[in-house]
Amino acid sequence: MWRLNPRAHEALAGLGVWAPLLLTPVCLACAASAYGFFRGARWGYRLGIGLLLVNLTGDLVNATLGIEPRAVVGVPVVALLLWYLSSSRVRSFFFPG
Repeated sequence: MWRLNPRAHEALAGLGVWAPLLLTPVCLACAASAYGFFRGARWGYRLGIGLLLVNLTGDLVNATLGIEPRAVVGVPVVALLLWYLSSSRVRSFFFPG
């Protein structure tokens, strides 16, 4: 993985012991969202949408400022996921009636 993005490895390694402390809440939020999605919970849907919006914002900022030009690849991926999750079929699963 680090061969694909050596700058990310350097940045993460530079954080030292803070890296796992910062990534643990991200991991827990993603796991909670996945659990909520599979249970069909409204909070899981909202959390997932929120996490995707944060990811989209990060990709746009990184690509626009030139910090990580390859982040532009994530923009259409997240846009498609958000489009799918906003479809009436998916929304009716999480918000019946």
